[in-house]
Amino acid sequence: MSADPRAAPARRVPGELGTWVFVLADMTVFAFLFGAYLVDRSGQLETFHASQQQLIPLFGIVNTVLLLTSSLAVALALRLLATAPAAARRLLWLAIGCGLAFSVLKVAEYADKLSQGLTPQSDDFLMYYFVLTGVHWFHLACGLLVLAGLVRLTRRGGELSARERTYAEGGGVFWHMVDLLWIVLFPLLYLV
Repeated sequence: MSADPRAAPARRVPGELGTWVFVLADMTVFAFLFGAYLVDRSGQLETFHASQQQLIPLFGIVNTVLLLTSSLAVALALRLLATAPAAARRLLWLAIGCGLAFSVLKVAEYADKLSQGLTPQSDDFLMYYFVLTGVHWFHLACGLLVLAGLVRLTRRGGELSARERTYAEGGGVFWHMVDLLWIVLFPLLYLV
């Protein structure tokens, strides 16, 4: 029995199962942290609101735009990896640049808070702010290393093995997770 040539191509999940298990486990840890934040916030609304007023939403907005731009660049780069590796490389460098700009803004934001004497020990909101954004920032730094590895793959031209293609897809999945976590963190810390 032969396959119907008109049938839709088989769909598959990008990356490998291990990447998805890691991403889902990581997001579960963040979900617990978000839940703890919301529970503590509900018992200290005035403290959380007062400390939240110390944040500068513009930092969060610009960082959100940077990460959304970087995710778009990574998605486009992965589509072009096999057919236009030079264009994919440029897009990956754009994503890395956005991630580095995010880091510079985060350092500036931390420096601003610390210069005002606002530390994780100041109150529960600031403890959550520094812990959640710090853990996210660590993930972003790891993601930048992954993106640098993807840039190396573009130097091979369009000739990628199935394993290298899976690695590239997994790297993209990880980067998108970093972006998704920020999409939750931004309103949770800056707007709610």
